[in-house]
Amino acid sequence: MQLVVLGLNHKTAPVEVRECFSFSEEQVKQALKYFRSCEGFSECVLLSTCNRTEVYAVVEDADEALAIMRQFLQKMAVNTPDARRYLFFFTGEDCINHLFRVASSLDSLIIGEGQILSQVKRAYSLARDADSTSTVLNTLFHKAIAVGKKVRTVTHIAYSAVSVSYAAVEMAKKAFGDLQESNVLIVGAGQMSELTAKHLVANGVKTVFVSNRNYKRAVELADKFQGVAVKFENYIEAANKADIVITSTGAPHYMVRTRDVARLMPLRESRPLIFIDIAVPRDVEPEVGEIKGVTLYNIDDLEAVVATNIKLRKKEALAAEKIIAAERAELVEKFRYLSYQPVLANLRDKAEQMRLREVKRALAKLPDISPEERKIMENMSKMIVRKLMRDPMISMNEVTGTSKEHFYVDALCGLFKLEQTEESNNNEEKYCYRYARQ
Repeated sequence: MQLVVLGLNHKTAPVEVRECFSFSEEQVKQALKYFRSCEGFSECVLLSTCNRTEVYAVVEDADEALAIMRQFLQKMAVNTPDARRYLFFFTGEDCINHLFRVASSLDSLIIGEGQILSQVKRAYSLARDADSTSTVLNTLFHKAIAVGKKVRTVTHIAYSAVSVSYAAVEMAKKAFGDLQESNVLIVGAGQMSELTAKHLVANGVKTVFVSNRNYKRAVELADKFQGVAVKFENYIEAANKADIVITSTGAPHYMVRTRDVARLMPLRESRPLIFIDIAVPRDVEPEVGEIKGVTLYNIDDLEAVVATNIKLRKKEALAAEKIIAAERAELVEKFRYLSYQPVLANLRDKAEQMRLREVKRALAKLPDISPEERKIMENMSKMIVRKLMRDPMISMNEVTGTSKEHFYVDALCGLFKLEQTEESNNNEEKYCYRYARQ
């Protein structure tokens, strides 16, 4: 059997192509059902997110499976006639390495993002519930999830902000520490404002005020976060109740004037006020930052923080790669033994039965030997069996993953007359794994 993955992601395909391959959970279930019905497929997991669609499978022949998987995905992308040029295909150890990097967020658009690990868990859960996984993919995905958790625990890959909206929140936390007693005014109700509000609420801010030229939109955004909508002409008055003002209006000129903030500050009785201007063009006049008690950050300040943090995450990614390499080697070694384990177990059982039978016969002819002599005879017979088994085990280990593997398995069964019972056949199908042709 061969382990394979076929898919595309943000590195291989633009968003207009990726969205053609996006699966709903119901479509995932249907796809798993389809692959289970395909000859040569024994296990399958389908991972589909906004940035990737990947089919992991255990198959009899990688080349034949590739054609079937390509054909299936091509049917999904009715508006992308040349879909195959966006696809990647990995086998064996490369497949293992890819999934480990995905689960550890090293293959994500933003290194260290936390959502992908839960998406991998969900994809595996759907496949398991659909009864489309067995020993190989169960082992692989359990290990991948554990590796993803280990990378996030051992390294600092997810510790720093790498988006402008989250960097704005981090700056607010740096100024006020715990945000649970802080009020925030958001001027503008676009996507960036919504993302920032989401991060602020996640960090426990006391109250979110939202002001926008379109008051209805301000109400809608405020309702999402149990906040308070403020009419646009009153946002300066609302700033008096806030500790942090975040602006992102998209206006072509300054919205927050120095004179207005200068009149506001005496009313605050020395309470500091932070402006975080994430708009381009800028919303806040630069001179606002010169007013006593006011701190002003603009988009360049935030992007500098993001750039620094991205460098830190890339440095942590190097440590993560070392973890993945070690865990991959461990799993590869485990898989090496899965394919011939049932055959060697049968051989060991047969050898042990012969040993016990012959020792019993010998002891029956030697009724007067001492317990110590009995022990010597037992140990000698065990060592003979162990040494006879050693060479077959070494030979099997050397050919595992090569074209000779099945020949050696068949030879052992033939030479030692190992019966292939229904149970052993099921075990062989369940455990069989070898590296795919590279």
